[in-house]
Amino acid sequence: MEPAIRVRAGCSKWDIRQKVWDYMEHNDLADFPRPVHHRIPNFKASRGAGHRVTSLEVFSQAKEIKVDPDKPLEGVRLAALQAGKTLLVPTPRLRTGLFNRITPPRGASKEVLRICSTSQGVKDFSVPLGLDSALQVDLVVVGSVAVSEKGWRIGKGEGFADMEYAMMVAMGAVTERTVVVTVVHDCQVLDIPEDLLDDHDLTVDYILTPTRVIRTDCSRPKPQGIIWCKISREMMSKIPILRRLQDLERRAGKDVTLKSDEDPTLRSPSTGAMGPDPTNRAPVTEDNPADQKEVTTIYIGNIPPTTRVSELKSLLRERGASPVHLTWQGAQHRAFLDYADPCQAQLVLSSLEGLSIGGQAMQVELARTQRNQVNRHQVYGHKRSQYFKHGGDTPRK
Repeated sequence: MEPAIRVRAGCSKWDIRQKVWDYMEHNDLADFPRPVHHRIPNFKASRGAGHRVTSLEVFSQAKEIKVDPDKPLEGVRLAALQAGKTLLVPTPRLRTGLFNRITPPRGASKEVLRICSTSQGVKDFSVPLGLDSALQVDLVVVGSVAVSEKGWRIGKGEGFADMEYAMMVAMGAVTERTVVVTVVHDCQVLDIPEDLLDDHDLTVDYILTPTRVIRTDCSRPKPQGIIWCKISREMMSKIPILRRLQDLERRAGKDVTLKSDEDPTLRSPSTGAMGPDPTNRAPVTEDNPADQKEVTTIYIGNIPPTTRVSELKSLLRERGASPVHLTWQGAQHRAFLDYADPCQAQLVLSSLEGLSIGGQAMQVELARTQRNQVNRHQVYGHKRSQYFKHGGDTPRK
């Protein structure tokens, strides 16, 4: 089948997400909740597409099934409950653990099972499971924004599905034989360049759509466990279960050095986490002379008002432009990116050419205080401090 959405050469994951979200909204393919932007998009006929999971042999043989809590996966969750499977759902944003097990009331009717398959049912009819739970997940079902017939998958950019799978590997809950399925609209099946994938990206074995069941025969290895050097201290603080897994793997003799433990100038721009939240660091000013010597700043303006800092970080990672320090000023629709030297900043300017979010082009340029300077190191600290003192693009004289 010819893809409904064309992907141009040199596109980023974020470009693909925007294309899918826009296409589904413009063609009225989306269903509640809308708009679908920045979500795993729900679509019309998603329940029927999800019910196709019952045609898979792996489903009939599976005892324990993990299904993400996304709205378009309700059909899969209902099918699992109706078939008497053990249904596991990740805890919201992994704040309190990894899994909850859905436990319908004894003798539950079809209507009650339907309620159990919804997000409200997940809250009302589930119990948390600890790391010591003896789990053997036979089938994993994840949501996607886009997927290719080769099995390459793109999520909404937060990396939770990838992280959950890596954590299951660390727990011994999945093996190389565990099958991964996704449920999408036909328009979400498109050609994704393999060079957009990283080692932590989860691939899929089956794609279920309203019209097709696609077996990908994907040979690319799935994540082999948690890649600790790509985990930041910020993530560790937000996902407590990571700390317990880190301790277990440290005791097993594995290298569990975090990304934030390394020299920040050596961070990989393609990792799934950008390290500690740059907005928590103090801005570079004349009172911070150690940073003045090593920093060139890029200004990004015209940022759409609904944009979150995590979305900008994702865009920067995908274009190989992760900064040493990011100063987020969302209320003013702008951000400042600090880089180690002028040469690096010039390369980033080239990589960010044409940067846009939701079809809105952003202004990307060297900070005005750093243009046409003969000796940037002598004047940088004073002029940059004027940015933050007066809140404008040009320092007051």
